[in-house]
This record gives sequence, structure tokens and C-alpha cells, in this order.
Amino acid sequence: MTDEQIKKLEEKANEIRQDIIKMLLAAGSGHSAGPLGMADVFTALYFGQVLKYDPENPWVEDRDRVILSNGHICPVWYATLAHAGFFPHEELLTLRKLNGRLQGHPHYRELPGVENTGGPLGQGLSQAIGHVLAGRMDASTSSAQVPKFRVYCLMSDAELQEGQNWEAIMFAGKNNLHNLTAIIDRNNIQIDGFTEDVMPLENLVNKFTAFNWSVIEINGHDMAEIVAAIGKAKSIFENPTVIIAHTIPGKGVDFMQWKYEWHGKPPKADEAKNALHQLRTLGGKIRSEHE
Repeated sequence: MTDEQIKKLEEKANEIRQDIIKMLLAAGSGHSAGPLGMADVFTALYFGQVLKYDPENPWVEDRDRVILSNGHICPVWYATLAHAGFFPHEELLTLRKLNGRLQGHPHYRELPGVENTGGPLGQGLSQAIGHVLAGRMDASTSSAQVPKFRVYCLMSDAELQEGQNWEAIMFAGKNNLHNLTAIIDRNNIQIDGFTEDVMPLENLVNKFTAFNWSVIEINGHDMAEIVAAIGKAKSIFENPTVIIAHTIPGKGVDFMQWKYEWHGKPPKADEAKNALHQLRTLGGKIRSEHE
């Protein structure tokens, strides 16, 4: 990617982070740290010429599927989908409102582009595997012989403390589900503290390798690394791929960064004002680098 393309992606991620703050303030509830931390990954997926999708025809058969396992970070998904043209941008401020489409956890097809219901952690990867297997079955009865789409499963690191994930990881490795890419938000926090204090997860690289997965580790805030890793995953045909994205929870807002206390709470009015000021200032710096 060119420097100009990378900077445009960084600008878009900054805009999405600002929308996340506005959404959470309007809702008065929700999760802050995870959505802010994953804004770069979602931006790269939807605006980095990675995904195959059509907002005018969101359920076209050969679209790529995005499954959000850690459904509580859905504000970043909703904001990204709105920026990509799946639904009106102004609807973002209806997050968590009664009778609204933007619920606190994603609901299958409630919004264009939302491929799964996500709430109970540890289930998204199994859902993603179901999509992959369905694609294989369809391909086996057509002249294509290979699935027409790829499946991307976004996951938290802490949900890897749940056993069902490891059954799914073992199944995907055994069956060489090569058009499956899992992206783990390795931010090292969960609602009760730091993952390595609550229930240690490392060594994740060795664990996934042992289950016959290809493993790529990246800086989850480096646009070039994110796009390159997803591109590399597309070229792997031996087994599924996991991208371990090392991220900073609360990225872009200094009083939220690395604070597990912000896992499950929204900003108050004065905190949102401070956060938006920081993000707008950062956005100005990014734009100035274009000039």
C-alpha cells in the first residue's frame, strides 16, 4: 500500500473512533476499550481492499462473511458498516435504544452486513466454521469446486479461556479450513483484570501451531501490517490462519488506554468531550501529513 492509502485508512479509523465515543455517550451504556482498540482492524477489513462486499446488495451469495464472536465490541462494527454505506450514518446514535436495530450485542441480519448473533462469548468461531462448511458443500455441487467466499472471525483474547473454542480450533485444523481467518484482539484485558492474571493464555502462537493453524502476529494498529497479514492469509491453502493482533484497549484516548476498568463502561459527558478532543487533535495531525 502507498503512504497516501495508509494515511487515508488512519483517518477513517480516527473517524470511526469518534463515532464510537458519540454512540456510547448517547446510549449511556456499552463497552469502550475493545471497540476503540479494534478500529484499525475493522477499517483495514472494510476499506483496505480486503473484503468482498456490496452495501447495496449486502446478502449477495459470494460475499465474504464477517463473524463477530466478541459481540460486546459491536459499536466498532456498526460504525464501520455505516461508514461503508450499509445503513444511514445518523442511525449510529440509536445504539442500545428500545426498538432500534443497533442492539448492545449484534443480532443476525438485524442490520445489513451483520452475519451473526453475538453475545455469549466462545461461540463465534464455531459459527464461522459453519459458514465455511456450508460453502464447501455448495462448492461440491457446482462447477466451482472451491468456496466462493472467505470467512473472517473476530475474537477476543479472553474468550480463549473457554473450552468450546479449542474444540473448534482443533476441528478447523484437522479439516484444513483454509478459507477461514480468525483475528484475535490480543489486548490483554477482560472485565475482571488482565488476562494473564485471571487465566493465562500464553503461549498462543505455540498453541495454535500445535492445532495445525498458520499463525501471523501483528501490531493491530499498523495499517500496513494488518492489510499485509490478511493478504498473506489468503495465500495459505494448507490450513486455517489466525492473526494475533496486539492492540491497545481504549486506543486513542489516554485515560482509557490499558485500563481494564473501561472494558464495560461508557464515557460520561465530560469524559466524552475530552476523548473527542484528543481524537480530533490526532485527526488533524494525520490530515496534515497529507499536505
